[in-house]
Amino acid sequence: MHKAEVNNQAPVSTELLSRLRQSIQSVIRGKNEVIQLALVTLFARGHLLIEDVPGVGKTTLAHSLARSFNCAFQRIQFTSDMLPSDVIGVSVFSQQSQRFEFRPGPVFANIVLADEINRTTPKTQSALLEAMNEYQVTADNRTYPLPQPFMVMATQNPIEHHGTYPLPESQLDRFLMRLRIGYPGTASEKEILRNFADSEPLAKIEPVMSADEVVEIQQAVRRVSVDDHLMNYTLAIVEKTRQHEYLSLGVSPRGSMMLYRAAQALALLEGRSYSIPDDFKRLILPVLAHRCVVSSRFISTLKKSDQAEAILKEITDSTAIPL
Repeated sequence: MHKAEVNNQAPVSTELLSRLRQSIQSVIRGKNEVIQLALVTLFARGHLLIEDVPGVGKTTLAHSLARSFNCAFQRIQFTSDMLPSDVIGVSVFSQQSQRFEFRPGPVFANIVLADEINRTTPKTQSALLEAMNEYQVTADNRTYPLPQPFMVMATQNPIEHHGTYPLPESQLDRFLMRLRIGYPGTASEKEILRNFADSEPLAKIEPVMSADEVVEIQQAVRRVSVDDHLMNYTLAIVEKTRQHEYLSLGVSPRGSMMLYRAAQALALLEGRSYSIPDDFKRLILPVLAHRCVVSSRFISTLKKSDQAEAILKEITDSTAIPL
């Protein structure tokens, strides 16, 4: 990285970003890295899949993130009997105008929480594809733009299989990151108990920034400088996933683009106008692991999702970091 050629001035107010993190940390205790990566996803104009056991704060994270912005928030509880129209909206006949009028569904919000997304059928899951990829919805041959910023935060329980429909690779690829929150430490859980004993922590969160300010930050992310050596580093790792003997499906071009954009967002959140190798290395597992499919030839006692991470870690460790 030729630092003499880049502008070292932080492109966004670090004080504003710090207040944003503190707002969410007041509810989600002891999970600073998860909060940071959730903000990276938002500012990189991506979508987030949170995969973890019940009760660790998946829904609370989405609520606290949404409350930290002055924006529209909708929660969709997915069930097996839901229809695509329950997500994107439906056209109803108006007696007054004597024509069909489109009534927008809950997807028309800035932050959409798709709770237990793997509990609904593939047909309903696919209703989100156009919204997540094109930031628009098509109904009755008409296209409706979604509000900006727009982010889908989906949750799923990885240990329940009865009555669930695993997300196909094409839809997993639409999520910029897959995160696990994990159980809190003893000290953090003690703070959680004290906070919930006194009051409802989510009710205390006040907006830190507006939706327009989020869009401005998303635009600033695109201006973060990335050296050619870092792009070569990214492409070397991506190419190894496509050729690895134990991966039947490697990272797609969309995956490499998402890693690039996420690294830019992380650099901005760290107060820099340029990326460094650690930005990319830190994001490889959450951005790329869910895009890889492990071959049946790979024998391991690890869970399926952990197997991809183990292979990716091996690939990352064997790839030279640009200096």
